[in-house]
Amino acid sequence: MTARHDPATASCELTLFVSGASDRSAQAIASVRELCDVHLAGRCRITVIDVNTNVHSTVDTSPVAGCGHRLLVTPTLVRSLPLPERKVVGDLSDARRVLLALGLRSNDPALAHG
Repeated sequence: MTARHDPATASCELTLFVSGASDRSAQAIASVRELCDVHLAGRCRITVIDVNTNVHSTVDTSPVAGCGHRLLVTPTLVRSLPLPERKVVGDLSDARRVLLALGLRSNDPALAHG
């Protein structure tokens, strides 16, 4: 029997793919860090990968998982755990939209969704 994913309590692993040190990359990194700090506090691990240089910056200094993702555009945010994998592409500034697309629930009751 497979354990059921509970979006209210699930831990997650997120990987953010960006392209260089552009303003768009900086905004994506800031949006994802805010999302994790405010809405997923204590429930996620973030890895940032610059696809131009293939340099990994792991926020929590954990080892970086393999990069077998097929990307068409950046920024792309990938939730690799819990399975199934989910992706959000483009503007990551709308926390409600990103959480919904990732299948996660905010710690903030004002943004919590069913």
